[in-house]
Amino acid sequence: MMKRSARILILGGVAMLAAACAEQITSSLDQSMLDAAFLSSPLGFENTASSFSTSSGLAGDAFMPGARGGSRGKNLLGGGHDFMGGGFGEDFLGGVFGGGRPFEHGERGGTELSSSCTFSSATGIVTCAAETRGGVTVNRTIVFKTTSGTAQSARDSNTNSITTHITATGTNTRRDSTVITTINHKSDRTVTGLASTATQRTVNGTSAGSETTTGKDSVGTFTVARVIGDTTSGIIIPITSGKPTYPTAGTVIRSMQVTLTYAGKTPATSTRREVVTYDGSATAKLVITQDATTKNCTIPLPRGRPTCS
Repeated sequence: MMKRSARILILGGVAMLAAACAEQITSSLDQSMLDAAFLSSPLGFENTASSFSTSSGLAGDAFMPGARGGSRGKNLLGGGHDFMGGGFGEDFLGGVFGGGRPFEHGERGGTELSSSCTFSSATGIVTCAAETRGGVTVNRTIVFKTTSGTAQSARDSNTNSITTHITATGTNTRRDSTVITTINHKSDRTVTGLASTATQRTVNGTSAGSETTTGKDSVGTFTVARVIGDTTSGIIIPITSGKPTYPTAGTVIRSMQVTLTYAGKTPATSTRREVVTYDGSATAKLVITQDATTKNCTIPLPRGRPTCS
């Protein structure tokens, strides 16, 4: 009887140890998955006017469990990435390589008009018909104004400000119908100082987006949700002919949260926040907070890479 009891205790102990080890493995695996979520922007988010991934030119992609980001670097991101969400907009770092002034077109891609866009003289708003690609539907409204505040039907040499409102919504289903992603994004941005006589450009805007993906893998049925957004406040960029220009005032606050839930398991959540501040010098300040860790960094302007302590 004592031998049997001892055997039961030993087997029970082994089972408990195995369960504990499995829990540690699952917890470690989930954290790795969450780290990788910060390396890209959500599906369809590239259609908005934001500070995310404009410099990379890459489309956003739905995040799936199992992605890997590599070991974290000094800025708390893996894979040699400098900023979350696919990168930091080149217009915030001095503009594109090879010339061109920052925010020359108000914001990337959002001010190009097609035959589907119509102007209302009553409201001063240009409204473009919805465009759907890959399950993502994009709606845009644009307001062009002269220095005197007169609304225009399109941009011309007298245009001084451009205000855009963009939404991107939809559902994307994989071919095997086992993974479904739903998105809901929007942005608002105003760029002033576009007139040929302007001496500086001013940028203000916000963006917000959500991506929810459901599916099933070898671990079980999952739901992974990402929430992303930024606030661009008082960005001022002096316009100087013949030399690169970059922001000398203002802040950009960027954030992302990812939550991974497997059926029957406790959800795992991670957050990241990046704050870029311009103070008139050739060095911008970057403060990164990921979960409970904060890093202080600097960005040489124009077009520098962050250095973190």
